[in-house]
Amino acid sequence: MEIGVPKETKDREFRVGLSPSSVRALSQNHTVFIETQAGMGSGFTDESYQQAGGKIVNSADRAWDKELVVKVKEPLKSEYQYLKPQQLLFTYLHLAADGDLTKALRESGTTAIAYETVELNNGSLPLLTPMSIIAGRLSVQFGARYLEKQQGGRGVLLGGVPGVSPGKIVILGGGVVGTEAAKIAIGMGARVQIIDINVDRLSYLENLFGSRVELLYSSPATIETTVADADLLIGAVLVVGKKAPILVSRNLVAQMRSGSVIVDVAVDQGGCIETLRPTSHSQPTYTEEGVVHFGVPNMPGAVPWTATQALNNSTLPYVMQLANHGISALDKDRALAKGLNIQSGKIVHPAVKDVFPDL
Repeated sequence: MEIGVPKETKDREFRVGLSPSSVRALSQNHTVFIETQAGMGSGFTDESYQQAGGKIVNSADRAWDKELVVKVKEPLKSEYQYLKPQQLLFTYLHLAADGDLTKALRESGTTAIAYETVELNNGSLPLLTPMSIIAGRLSVQFGARYLEKQQGGRGVLLGGVPGVSPGKIVILGGGVVGTEAAKIAIGMGARVQIIDINVDRLSYLENLFGSRVELLYSSPATIETTVADADLLIGAVLVVGKKAPILVSRNLVAQMRSGSVIVDVAVDQGGCIETLRPTSHSQPTYTEEGVVHFGVPNMPGAVPWTATQALNNSTLPYVMQLANHGISALDKDRALAKGLNIQSGKIVHPAVKDVFPDL
Protein backbone atom coordinates (compact mmCIF):
# COMPACT_ATOMS: atom_id res chain seq x y z
CA MET A 1 0.00 0.00 0.00
CA GLU A 2 1.05 3.60 -0.58
CA ILE A 3 1.08 5.63 2.64
CA GLY A 4 1.26 9.42 2.79
CA VAL A 5 2.58 11.55 5.65
CA PRO A 6 1.80 15.25 5.13
CA LYS A 7 3.48 18.04 7.07
CA GLU A 8 1.20 19.29 9.86
CA THR A 9 -0.31 22.73 9.19
CA LYS A 10 -1.86 23.58 12.56
CA ASP A 11 -0.22 26.56 14.28
CA ARG A 12 3.20 25.51 15.62
CA GLU A 13 2.32 21.84 15.38
CA PHE A 14 5.75 20.24 15.15
CA ARG A 15 4.75 16.59 15.56
CA VAL A 16 4.66 14.26 12.56
CA GLY A 17 2.46 11.25 11.79
CA LEU A 18 5.26 8.72 11.36
CA SER A 19 8.80 8.71 12.74
CA PRO A 20 11.73 7.29 10.73
CA SER A 21 11.67 4.11 12.83
CA SER A 22 7.98 3.62 11.96
CA VAL A 23 8.75 4.25 8.29
CA ARG A 24 11.50 1.64 8.43
CA ALA A 25 9.06 -0.95 9.77
CA LEU A 26 6.40 -0.11 7.20
CA SER A 27 8.82 0.08 4.26
CA GLN A 28 9.45 -3.66 4.43
CA ASN A 29 6.17 -4.24 2.57
CA HIS A 30 4.77 -0.80 1.73
CA THR A 31 5.83 2.53 0.22
CA VAL A 32 5.79 5.55 2.50
CA PHE A 33 5.77 9.07 1.06
CA ILE A 34 6.75 11.88 3.44
CA GLU A 35 6.25 15.55 2.61
CA THR A 36 9.58 17.34 2.68
CA GLN A 37 10.42 18.89 6.07
CA ALA A 38 7.45 17.12 7.72
CA GLY A 39 9.64 15.72 10.47
CA MET A 40 11.98 18.66 11.05
CA GLY A 41 10.04 20.00 14.03
CA SER A 42 10.43 16.64 15.77
CA GLY A 43 14.12 16.44 14.94
CA PHE A 44 13.82 14.10 11.93
CA THR A 45 15.51 15.14 8.68
CA ASP A 46 14.44 14.17 5.17
CA GLU A 47 17.65 12.15 4.96
CA SER A 48 16.69 10.12 8.04
CA TYR A 49 13.42 9.17 6.35
CA GLN A 50 15.20 8.22 3.13
CA GLN A 51 17.64 6.08 5.07
CA ALA A 52 14.63 4.37 6.64
CA GLY A 53 13.28 3.52 3.18
CA GLY A 54 10.80 6.39 2.80
CA LYS A 55 10.36 8.59 -0.24
CA ILE A 56 10.39 12.39 0.12
CA VAL A 57 7.82 14.36 -1.91
CA ASN A 58 7.95 18.12 -2.37
CA SER A 59 4.29 19.05 -1.96
CA ALA A 60 1.33 18.39 0.32
CA ASP A 61 -0.88 17.10 -2.49
CA ARG A 62 1.62 14.35 -3.31
CA ALA A 63 1.63 13.22 0.33
CA TRP A 64 -2.17 13.36 0.55
CA ASP A 65 -2.78 11.55 -2.75
CA LYS A 66 -2.29 8.10 -1.24
CA GLU A 67 -4.47 5.17 -0.16
CA LEU A 68 -3.66 5.68 3.54
CA VAL A 69 -2.85 9.09 5.03
CA VAL A 70 -1.35 9.18 8.53
CA LYS A 71 -1.36 12.49 10.42
CA VAL A 72 -1.32 13.82 13.96
CA LYS A 73 -3.99 16.53 13.94
CA GLU A 74 -7.28 16.95 12.12
CA PRO A 75 -7.32 18.40 8.58
CA LEU A 76 -7.69 22.19 8.55
CA LYS A 77 -9.94 23.96 6.02
CA SER A 78 -6.98 24.49 3.69
CA GLU A 79 -6.59 20.70 3.58
CA TYR A 80 -10.21 19.80 2.83
CA GLN A 81 -9.33 19.89 -0.88
CA TYR A 82 -7.19 16.78 -0.43
CA LEU A 83 -9.97 14.61 1.01
CA LYS A 84 -11.36 12.07 -1.46
CA PRO A 85 -13.16 8.73 -1.77
CA GLN A 86 -11.19 5.47 -1.44
CA GLN A 87 -8.87 7.21 1.01
CA LEU A 88 -8.19 6.07 4.57
CA LEU A 89 -7.39 8.91 6.96
CA PHE A 90 -5.90 7.98 10.34
CA THR A 91 -5.37 10.85 12.78
CA TYR A 92 -6.83 12.70 15.76
CA LEU A 93 -10.18 14.17 14.67
CA HIS A 94 -12.21 15.31 17.73
CA LEU A 95 -15.25 15.75 15.50
CA ALA A 96 -17.73 16.55 18.27
CA ALA A 97 -16.27 20.05 18.48
CA ASP A 98 -15.96 20.61 14.71
CA GLY A 99 -19.08 20.54 12.59
CA ASP A 100 -17.32 21.95 9.51
CA LEU A 101 -14.75 19.16 9.44
CA THR A 102 -17.42 16.54 10.07
CA LYS A 103 -19.38 17.82 7.09
CA ALA A 104 -16.27 18.01 4.87
CA LEU A 105 -15.28 14.44 5.68
CA ARG A 106 -18.79 13.17 5.09
CA GLU A 107 -19.10 14.96 1.72
CA SER A 108 -15.63 13.89 0.56
CA GLY A 109 -16.25 10.15 0.87
CA THR A 110 -13.06 9.73 2.92
CA THR A 111 -12.99 6.91 5.45
CA ALA A 112 -11.95 8.68 8.65
CA ILE A 113 -10.55 6.75 11.62
CA ALA A 114 -9.88 8.74 14.77
CA TYR A 115 -7.07 7.93 17.16
CA GLU A 116 -9.08 9.19 20.11
CA THR A 117 -11.96 6.72 19.72
CA VAL A 118 -9.90 3.54 19.21
CA GLU A 119 -10.98 1.66 22.33
CA LEU A 120 -9.92 -1.61 23.94
CA ASN A 121 -12.36 -4.04 25.56
CA ASN A 122 -11.55 -2.66 29.01
CA GLY A 123 -12.59 0.83 27.91
CA SER A 124 -9.07 2.24 27.73
CA LEU A 125 -8.05 4.49 24.83
CA PRO A 126 -4.60 3.32 23.71
CA LEU A 127 -3.98 6.06 21.15
CA LEU A 128 -5.28 8.92 23.26
CA THR A 129 -3.43 7.90 26.42
CA PRO A 130 0.16 8.86 25.42
CA MET A 131 -0.89 12.40 24.47
CA SER A 132 -3.12 12.65 27.54
CA ILE A 133 -0.11 11.84 29.70
CA ILE A 134 1.91 14.58 28.03
CA ALA A 135 -0.94 17.12 28.07
CA GLY A 136 -1.62 16.43 31.74
CA ARG A 137 1.98 17.03 32.69
CA LEU A 138 2.27 20.11 30.48
CA SER A 139 -0.93 21.62 31.88
CA VAL A 140 0.79 22.27 35.21
CA GLN A 141 3.97 23.53 33.55
CA PHE A 142 2.00 26.01 31.46
CA GLY A 143 -0.17 26.95 34.40
CA ALA A 144 2.88 27.70 36.52
CA ARG A 145 4.30 29.89 33.76
CA TYR A 146 1.17 31.96 33.30
CA LEU A 147 0.78 32.46 37.04
CA GLU A 148 3.93 34.58 36.78
CA LYS A 149 3.19 38.29 37.06
CA GLN A 150 5.03 39.10 33.82
CA GLN A 151 2.67 36.69 32.03
CA GLY A 152 -0.46 38.31 33.45
CA GLY A 153 -0.87 36.00 36.43
CA ARG A 154 -1.19 36.58 40.17
CA GLY A 155 2.50 36.11 40.80
CA VAL A 156 2.05 32.85 42.73
CA LEU A 157 4.79 30.24 43.07
CA LEU A 158 2.91 26.95 43.11
CA GLY A 159 5.33 25.30 45.50
CA GLY A 160 5.38 28.21 47.92
CA VAL A 161 8.38 28.78 50.20
CA PRO A 162 8.94 28.31 53.94
CA GLY A 163 6.57 30.69 55.67
CA VAL A 164 4.37 31.24 52.60
CA SER A 165 1.52 28.93 51.55
CA PRO A 166 1.84 26.99 48.29
CA GLY A 167 -0.52 27.64 45.42
CA LYS A 168 -3.76 25.70 45.09
CA ILE A 169 -4.50 23.60 42.00
CA VAL A 170 -7.99 22.27 41.31
CA ILE A 171 -8.23 19.49 38.72
CA LEU A 172 -11.62 18.66 37.21
CA GLY A 173 -11.45 14.99 36.27
CA GLY A 174 -9.34 12.18 37.68
CA GLY A 175 -8.62 10.29 34.46
CA VAL A 176 -5.25 10.07 32.71
CA VAL A 177 -4.88 13.83 32.22
CA GLY A 178 -5.91 14.66 35.78
CA THR A 179 -3.69 11.98 37.28
CA GLU A 180 -0.63 13.11 35.35
CA ALA A 181 -1.32 16.76 36.21
CA ALA A 182 -1.50 15.81 39.88
CA LYS A 183 1.86 14.01 39.71
CA ILE A 184 3.59 17.15 38.45
CA ALA A 185 1.68 19.41 40.84
CA ILE A 186 2.70 17.28 43.82
CA GLY A 187 6.30 17.35 42.64
CA MET A 188 6.16 21.14 42.58
CA GLY A 189 4.84 21.19 46.13
CA ALA A 190 1.42 22.65 45.31
CA ARG A 191 -1.78 22.00 47.23
CA VAL A 192 -3.87 19.74 44.96
CA GLN A 193 -7.56 18.87 44.78
CA ILE A 194 -9.03 16.42 42.25
CA ILE A 195 -12.76 16.37 41.60
CA ASP A 196 -14.33 13.36 39.87
CA ILE A 197 -17.77 11.76 39.62
CA ASN A 198 -16.48 8.16 39.64
CA VAL A 199 -16.13 6.85 43.20
CA ASP A 200 -14.06 3.86 42.06
CA ARG A 201 -11.62 6.20 40.35
CA LEU A 202 -11.35 8.30 43.49
CA SER A 203 -10.54 5.15 45.45
CA TYR A 204 -7.82 4.29 42.95
CA LEU A 205 -6.38 7.79 43.25
CA GLU A 206 -6.38 7.52 47.05
CA ASN A 207 -4.26 4.38 46.77
CA LEU A 208 -1.97 6.19 44.34
CA PHE A 209 -1.56 9.53 46.09
CA GLY A 210 -2.62 8.93 49.68
CA SER A 211 -2.98 12.15 51.64
CA ARG A 212 -0.91 14.20 49.20
CA VAL A 213 -4.06 15.00 47.16
CA GLU A 214 -7.50 15.98 48.41
CA LEU A 215 -10.04 13.86 46.54
CA LEU A 216 -13.59 15.19 46.20
CA TYR A 217 -16.77 13.81 44.69
CA SER A 218 -18.09 16.02 41.91
CA SER A 219 -21.20 18.08 42.58
CA PRO A 220 -22.16 21.66 41.67
CA ALA A 221 -21.65 22.73 45.27
CA THR A 222 -18.19 21.14 45.49
CA ILE A 223 -17.10 22.71 42.20
CA GLU A 224 -18.33 26.14 43.31
CA THR A 225 -16.50 26.11 46.63
CA THR A 226 -13.20 24.75 45.29
CA VAL A 227 -12.90 26.60 41.97
CA ALA A 228 -13.44 30.07 43.42
CA ASP A 229 -10.36 29.60 45.60
CA ALA A 230 -8.07 28.06 42.96
CA ASP A 231 -4.86 29.66 41.77
CA LEU A 232 -4.75 27.20 38.85
CA LEU A 233 -7.81 25.39 37.49
CA ILE A 234 -7.21 22.47 35.13
CA GLY A 235 -10.02 21.04 33.00
CA ALA A 236 -9.41 17.32 32.45
CA VAL A 237 -12.85 15.99 31.51
CA LEU A 238 -13.36 13.40 28.77
CA VAL A 239 -16.51 11.83 27.35
CA VAL A 240 -15.40 9.58 24.49
CA GLY A 241 -16.43 11.03 21.14
CA LYS A 242 -18.71 13.67 22.67
CA LYS A 243 -18.40 17.27 23.73
CA ALA A 244 -17.14 17.79 27.25
CA PRO A 245 -19.87 18.99 29.65
CA ILE A 246 -19.68 22.55 30.94
CA LEU A 247 -18.83 22.27 34.62
CA VAL A 248 -17.66 25.82 35.35
CA SER A 249 -19.93 28.72 34.45
CA ARG A 250 -18.89 32.24 33.56
CA ASN A 251 -20.34 33.40 36.87
CA LEU A 252 -18.05 31.02 38.75
CA VAL A 253 -15.01 32.11 36.74
CA ALA A 254 -15.82 35.70 37.72
CA GLN A 255 -15.56 34.65 41.37
CA MET A 256 -11.95 33.49 40.95
CA ARG A 257 -9.19 35.83 42.07
CA SER A 258 -7.80 38.22 39.48
CA GLY A 259 -4.74 36.72 37.81
CA SER A 260 -5.70 33.11 38.49
CA VAL A 261 -5.13 30.75 35.57
CA ILE A 262 -7.34 28.23 33.74
CA VAL A 263 -5.86 25.50 31.54
CA ASP A 264 -8.54 23.38 29.84
CA VAL A 265 -7.11 20.22 28.31
CA ALA A 266 -10.65 19.31 27.20
CA VAL A 267 -10.72 22.24 24.77
CA ASP A 268 -10.31 19.94 21.75
CA GLN A 269 -13.65 18.38 22.72
CA GLY A 270 -15.33 21.73 23.33
CA GLY A 271 -13.96 22.43 26.82
CA CYS A 272 -15.55 22.09 30.24
CA ILE A 273 -15.31 25.77 31.21
CA GLU A 274 -17.81 28.23 29.76
CA THR A 275 -15.36 31.09 29.19
CA LEU A 276 -12.69 28.92 27.55
CA ARG A 277 -12.20 29.04 23.78
CA PRO A 278 -9.48 27.47 21.61
CA THR A 279 -6.23 29.41 21.35
CA SER A 280 -2.91 28.58 19.67
CA HIS A 281 0.74 28.18 20.54
CA SER A 282 1.37 31.56 18.87
CA GLN A 283 -1.27 33.28 21.02
CA PRO A 284 -1.88 30.84 23.87
CA THR A 285 -3.74 32.99 26.39
CA TYR A 286 -6.35 35.69 26.84
CA THR A 287 -7.85 37.28 29.94
CA GLU A 288 -11.56 37.15 30.66
CA GLU A 289 -13.33 37.97 33.93
CA GLY A 290 -9.87 38.86 35.21
CA VAL A 291 -8.66 35.27 34.79
CA VAL A 292 -5.91 34.11 32.41
CA HIS A 293 -7.26 31.43 30.02
CA PHE A 294 -5.00 28.92 28.23
CA GLY A 295 -6.82 26.90 25.56
CA VAL A 296 -4.25 25.41 23.19
CA PRO A 297 -5.86 22.22 21.78
CA ASN A 298 -2.60 20.67 20.54
CA MET A 299 -0.63 21.11 23.74
CA PRO A 300 1.74 18.13 23.16
CA GLY A 301 2.94 19.89 20.00
CA ALA A 302 5.13 21.94 22.34
CA VAL A 303 7.31 18.87 22.99
CA PRO A 304 7.35 17.18 19.56
CA TRP A 305 10.53 15.15 20.00
CA THR A 306 8.95 13.35 22.93
CA ALA A 307 5.36 13.40 21.69
CA THR A 308 5.94 12.05 18.18
CA GLN A 309 7.84 9.05 19.46
CA ALA A 310 5.31 8.38 22.23
CA LEU A 311 2.47 8.57 19.73
CA ASN A 312 4.19 6.28 17.23
CA ASN A 313 4.86 3.68 19.90
CA SER A 314 1.09 3.31 20.18
CA THR A 315 -0.13 3.98 16.63
CA LEU A 316 2.32 1.89 14.61
CA PRO A 317 0.64 -1.52 15.20
CA TYR A 318 -2.67 -0.07 13.97
CA VAL A 319 -1.06 1.68 11.00
CA MET A 320 0.52 -1.64 10.11
CA GLN A 321 -2.86 -3.36 10.18
CA LEU A 322 -4.41 -0.72 7.92
CA ALA A 323 -1.49 -0.92 5.53
CA ASN A 324 -1.63 -4.70 5.38
CA HIS A 325 -5.39 -5.16 5.15
CA GLY A 326 -6.96 -1.82 4.21
CA ILE A 327 -10.47 -1.20 5.50
CA SER A 328 -10.88 -4.92 6.23
CA ALA A 329 -8.49 -4.39 9.16
CA LEU A 330 -11.52 -3.08 11.03
CA ASP A 331 -13.13 -6.52 10.78
CA LYS A 332 -10.05 -8.10 12.33
CA ASP A 333 -9.57 -5.66 15.23
CA ARG A 334 -12.55 -4.53 17.33
CA ALA A 335 -10.55 -1.78 19.01
CA LEU A 336 -9.58 -0.28 15.66
CA ALA A 337 -13.17 -0.62 14.43
CA LYS A 338 -14.30 1.68 17.23
CA GLY A 339 -12.02 4.33 15.76
CA LEU A 340 -14.17 4.54 12.63
CA ASN A 341 -16.00 7.88 12.64
CA ILE A 342 -17.05 8.45 9.03
CA GLN A 343 -17.39 6.04 6.08
CA SER A 344 -19.03 6.25 2.65
CA GLY A 345 -20.44 9.69 3.34
CA LYS A 346 -22.04 8.70 6.64
CA ILE A 347 -21.28 9.38 10.28
CA VAL A 348 -20.93 5.95 11.85
CA HIS A 349 -19.57 6.59 15.34
CA PRO A 350 -22.55 6.66 17.76
CA ALA A 351 -21.23 9.53 19.88
CA VAL A 352 -20.55 11.73 16.86
CA LYS A 353 -23.98 10.85 15.47
CA ASP A 354 -25.54 12.08 18.71
CA VAL A 355 -23.77 15.43 18.37
CA PHE A 356 -24.67 15.92 14.69
CA PRO A 357 -28.03 14.17 14.15
CA ASP A 358 -28.84 16.30 11.10
CA LEU A 359 -25.56 15.93 9.23
